[in-house]
Amino acid sequence: MKFFNTLTAVLLTLPLAIVAEEKPNVIIIYGDDVGYGDLGAYGAELIPTPHLDKLAKESLRFTDGHCSAATCTPSRFSMLTGVHGFRHNVRILAPNAPMVIKPKMFTLPRLFKKAGYKTAVIGKWHLGIGDGKNRVDWNGEVKPGPLELGFDYSFLLPSTNDRVPCVYLENYRVRDLDPKDPLYVGKKPPKGFRGTIYPDARKDPAAMSYYKSTHGHNNSVINGIGRIGYMWGGKSALWNDETIALEFSKQARKYISAQKKGEPFFLYWAASDIHVPRAPNKMFHGKSQHSLRGDAMVQLDWCVGEITKVLEERGLAENTIVIFSSDNGPVYDDGYEDGTTVKKSEKESDHGHDGSGPYRGGKYQIYEGGTRVPFIVRWPRKIKPGVSAAMVSQIDFMASFSDLLGVALSDDQGMDSRDILTTLLGEDQKGTEVLIQEAKGLAIRKGQWKFIAPSKGQEKNKGQLYNLATDVGERKNLIKKEPKRAESMQILLNQLVTTKKGVRLELNDSK
Repeated sequence: MKFFNTLTAVLLTLPLAIVAEEKPNVIIIYGDDVGYGDLGAYGAELIPTPHLDKLAKESLRFTDGHCSAATCTPSRFSMLTGVHGFRHNVRILAPNAPMVIKPKMFTLPRLFKKAGYKTAVIGKWHLGIGDGKNRVDWNGEVKPGPLELGFDYSFLLPSTNDRVPCVYLENYRVRDLDPKDPLYVGKKPPKGFRGTIYPDARKDPAAMSYYKSTHGHNNSVINGIGRIGYMWGGKSALWNDETIALEFSKQARKYISAQKKGEPFFLYWAASDIHVPRAPNKMFHGKSQHSLRGDAMVQLDWCVGEITKVLEERGLAENTIVIFSSDNGPVYDDGYEDGTTVKKSEKESDHGHDGSGPYRGGKYQIYEGGTRVPFIVRWPRKIKPGVSAAMVSQIDFMASFSDLLGVALSDDQGMDSRDILTTLLGEDQKGTEVLIQEAKGLAIRKGQWKFIAPSKGQEKNKGQLYNLATDVGERKNLIKKEPKRAESMQILLNQLVTTKKGVRLELNDSK
């Protein structure tokens, strides 16, 4: 009886922690350049997404859900670390960039491992490989990488699909690499190199036979598509652009099927769709009314269906948290002439479809369309399906899962992550009180008010202020009508950006 009372007292101190046998599996499905309006559940009419729509119907669907930045690498960095990318000067990475998450940093997979989980990452990485001190040896052990950050298993596109090297990296090794045709990444191959030499699109534009590209996507030509950067050799290991999504789905199904019941796992599944170059499998051609971009979105939807199906087949769906979101808002041609035209104005939609939905801007831009993305959370055992208008952010996964699993964070772990677990579970509508948005500049949301800081050298402009409750399109700048509100939000933004404590402690201490 004494033991029972002691155990009860301990459990009561952790009301939201999950006891060992109840720990849910967790899968984060991360779309690439998928905008708020690219899903049927969020209003898309020209792109059929039946699997995602079904997932949304069974989930809590957030209408004010955000990634932390309007570009890829900073969003992935902050989601996996709970720290804003600007604190570490994180930007979109070049093909040979070193890993931006340092091995000593606390990460989401490390959090799950502390709670007894197996961890894996499958898909696009684009967070760098190597330590920056030594040249990455693509023909030997390629590290440090995800395994140094808490993942037990990794199957990756090392960078992204528009950059070299165009190979799969499984754990520390390039898959299917022929040692007789060694792989090198850089402007020039080593002296005496006798392996495969790929066309240089700048010198031989005709080599881009799949479709043409510009904006720097015209260095090494792989599979008839120009890429950013140069690679040499490694022909046997090249991916097939039209089967990347299918391969990622296959690897996800394989991983999930291999897990034993009762042993929880965390899977970060990062799609390369609908990022350029868009080369959806032939079975998806013409399945949308929105060019190859829409067809690639249909392909991503199919992949989501494959993952949810295997959960059902294995009897894991009931106690698996599935989160679907994206790394930033939509972009259209982005350097590749794939038939998806560029918007000529912010009011004009592409082929009758606007990937940002009702919101202004998209990828690279500080407006809502840059970071407001699909945000769906399903957990049949705990979460009642519905729609929530609460403001939530991916950067808060760290503190929220810390609460869920009963694993305490130190002050320097996930310093910008705040606990919004009850909101993610649908138990309240509180969400996050304050949200920092990052593009080329910074903005801050406080409830429905949004302040966009003036860019460097433009401080005289005083910035932009919008009331999203009455102006979702951010068209009416209220900076002159509400100068005091703008000033207070500017002060708060400066305070949160310059603090060494991080957003979590800074806001808690200021209460």
